[in-house]
Amino acid sequence: MMQFRALLGLLAACSLNVAVAQVQPTSRLDEVQKAGKLRVCTPGDYRPFSVLRSDGGFEGIDIDLVQAAAKALGVEAEIIKSSWPSLMKDFQEKCDVAVGGISVTLERQKSAFFTTAYMVNGKAPITKCENVAKFQSVADIDKPSVTVIENPGGSNERFARANFKQAKIVIFNDNTTIFDEILKGNADVMISESVETIAQQKLRPGLCAVNPDKPLQYGEMAWLLPRGDTVFKAWVDQWLHLSKATGDYDRTLARWLR
Repeated sequence: MMQFRALLGLLAACSLNVAVAQVQPTSRLDEVQKAGKLRVCTPGDYRPFSVLRSDGGFEGIDIDLVQAAAKALGVEAEIIKSSWPSLMKDFQEKCDVAVGGISVTLERQKSAFFTTAYMVNGKAPITKCENVAKFQSVADIDKPSVTVIENPGGSNERFARANFKQAKIVIFNDNTTIFDEILKGNADVMISESVETIAQQKLRPGLCAVNPDKPLQYGEMAWLLPRGDTVFKAWVDQWLHLSKATGDYDRTLARWLR
């Protein structure tokens, strides 16, 4: 009788395990491999992370990294153009991952997972070189006589609206030419990630990053992943870790920040 009860218990346990396995959701990791492509959303207007070229292709730090990740998965990366205001919606409806200089925020975390942060990159001002001494702090910038220009829908605009109550804030839709507005005298300063301010001062003589090594606000950058998919997140996090450990990550950064 005891052996019979033990057998019944074993059968019940097996049935439970089978039922759990049947209802366990498929990871995006499996779906991507089955489809043979990794769908990547990016605004494509944020140098040096992701920029849409005139020929329709994309380039930048995140583009190189995500293509390398796709190769490691044995699939092709399909880059899908998005925008900062619609990034979360596009990501949830069309993509497996979103990249392109995305700041880690608690608001975004409500709707998606983030990978482990691959870069610490706080907010810093950029202005004409002659005005660097004038804009050393938030208080220096937050004056009625100062015009701050920002791209719409991202963390740069949120930082500006949260910190500047007296300065005039102008929203400019073209993030690829927004820095020219400072050179033209249409704005005094822009707040962006410190890495981008460094890249832009190299591209545009006359502009200078203001204390990029001492940002106004701590920040991290990461990729967006589907919320709840711990299997997919574990794979991408492990790939990022190995990319840094082997030096591949540093070599990618060097190509864009030298």
